[in-house]
Amino acid sequence: MNILITICARGGSKGIPGKNIKPINDKPLLHYTFETAFKLSKKFTCDIQLSTDSNEIIECAKLLNYQTTYIRPDYLATDKAGKLDVIKEAWKYAKKFNQKEYDIILDMDVTSPLRNVEDLEEALNKLLENKDALNLFSVNIANRNPYFNMVEEGEDGFVRLVKEGNNFKSRQEAPKVYDMNASFYFFKRAFMDSSLESAINSRTIIYEMPHICFDVDHPVDFTILELMLKNNLLDFSL
Repeated sequence: MNILITICARGGSKGIPGKNIKPINDKPLLHYTFETAFKLSKKFTCDIQLSTDSNEIIECAKLLNYQTTYIRPDYLATDKAGKLDVIKEAWKYAKKFNQKEYDIILDMDVTSPLRNVEDLEEALNKLLENKDALNLFSVNIANRNPYFNMVEEGEDGFVRLVKEGNNFKSRQEAPKVYDMNASFYFFKRAFMDSSLESAINSRTIIYEMPHICFDVDHPVDFTILELMLKNNLLDFSL
């Protein structure tokens, strides 16, 4: 089984300039994802494809002895570019460059680094065991529930629950819902060869993270994660 690991890291960031290579606990954020990819490569036949428009990010990856000649096309280097389009373009490049077909494509998001090899192995096995599933992505139980304590404002100016239910009296009674934590996405080759345009489709399954995981998107997120790493407060091992 051949696996392609894509690591997509755009140079531009409006919220946190240079966030993909910003040091966190004395290590560039990018390196956390690369180190997990290297660990997985010791267990499976994997190639790694970095997708970036930034020479600084390429140089940061070189510090881990990773090199690539691939530069993301300009039309995929804007903040409006879809992540799936970026992944597919990197996959096409890797297939041609390595002269290889890939059975599985794994994308790991640089800004959601709280995952380990055990997560990836369990998620991959879940996907492979389901012959009808085309792809899988990681989630956590949502703190808010649209059946119980999430509302939206209607055209009449009054608010109502986002999803109609059975007048649940507690969140525990309401159906389980999840947050997409963006940490990783698995795709079978059949998905990549299809015309599907979203990672959410009728043949998608999920992997529920058994530990904390969140997207590092705001300056306070960096502070929280760094404090957790420095003080060994994670409830699992990276």
